[in-house]
Amino acid sequence: MTDSVSSAGGGLRDGQGRAITYLRLSLTDRCNFRCSYCATGGPEEREAPLARAELARLVAVFARLGVRRVRLTGGEPTLRRDLLDVIRDAKGTPGIEEIALTTNGHLLGDLAVPLREAGVSRLNVSLDTLDPAKLQRIAGRAATLDRIVSGIAAATGAGFASLKINVVVVKGENADELGDLARFAWRVGATARFIELMPFGPGEPVPTAEVKQLLEAQGVRLAPDASRGWGPAYHMRGESEARGERLSGLVGFIGAMTENFCDGCNRVRIAADGTLRACLGGRERVSLAALLRSGASDDELAARIREALLGKRDRHAMDDGGPLSPMMGTGG
Repeated sequence: MTDSVSSAGGGLRDGQGRAITYLRLSLTDRCNFRCSYCATGGPEEREAPLARAELARLVAVFARLGVRRVRLTGGEPTLRRDLLDVIRDAKGTPGIEEIALTTNGHLLGDLAVPLREAGVSRLNVSLDTLDPAKLQRIAGRAATLDRIVSGIAAATGAGFASLKINVVVVKGENADELGDLARFAWRVGATARFIELMPFGPGEPVPTAEVKQLLEAQGVRLAPDASRGWGPAYHMRGESEARGERLSGLVGFIGAMTENFCDGCNRVRIAADGTLRACLGGRERVSLAALLRSGASDDELAARIREALLGKRDRHAMDDGGPLSPMMGTGG
C-alpha cells in the first residue's frame, strides 16, 4: 500500500460534511433465499465479484481514510467459501476496530463459532416471521424456520458482543406478530429491530410510528432508551408479560421512509461487483473494481473515493419515484 494514503484533514467526509467511518461491504450477490423485498427483477449485469485480495486492499484504503467499522453483507455472505479468510483479513487491518456480519441464518449453525473466532463481534440475523409457512412465502422454499432458529441458538452460545434479529415489517404479512418476534429475540439474548420496508420491491410498508403502536397492542410496553449503535437504528426499552412469562430487552427501529435519518449518515457501501454506492437510496456508482483491475495506486483509489463521497446528496432518493438498484448485492 502507498504510505501517503491517510486520514489527514479530518478523515473521510461526504459533500455535506458528514464523517464517514462505517463501511458496508457486500461479498456476493448470490443468496439461497428469495425474499420478496430484496430479490426483485432480473439480474443486473455485473463485473466479477471482488477477490479476497481486492477486498483486503479496499478495506485497508478505507481504514487509512478513517473508516473504523466494517459490516459484511450480501446477497448472503456465508455462501462465500473464503468468508473466514476475508474476515481475518479485515480484522487484521490497522485501524479497523470492529467487524460485523448480516446473515439469513441458514448456515449459522455450523458457522457461528468459526465466525466469532475469525473476528466477527456483531451479528445480525434476518428473520421476518415465526410462522414456517409464512417464512417460505416471504423468503422462498429454502427458508427453514427450525434451521434458522438453531443457527440463532448457536450464535447465542458463540459469545458475540451484539446479536440482533432484523425484521422487515410488511403490512398483511407479519405486522400481527411483532410482539412475538420481540419476545423471541429477548429469549435468545438479542435485540429486536423493526425496519420499514423500502421501495426496492413489492409490499406495503408499515410506518415506524404504527409499528410502535402494534407492539404496544401486542403486549410490549415501550420506554425511552439512549442506546445507540453504529448505524441508523434508535432504541427503546421493551417489557412484556405474556402467558406467565416476563421478558425485557431492547427494541430497535429503522424508519428510513417516515423518520429520515440522513443527517447523521456515517456509511458508505461497496456492492458485490465492486461499485461504490455512496447512498443505499442513491443512483450514483463508481467502479472501484475497474480501478483495481486497471492498476490504480492506493492514492488514486483514495482520491476517487473522496471524489465520489463529495457528490453524496443530503438525503436518499427512495421517495422520489425513480428507479433504484436491487437490494441484492448492494447490502442494505
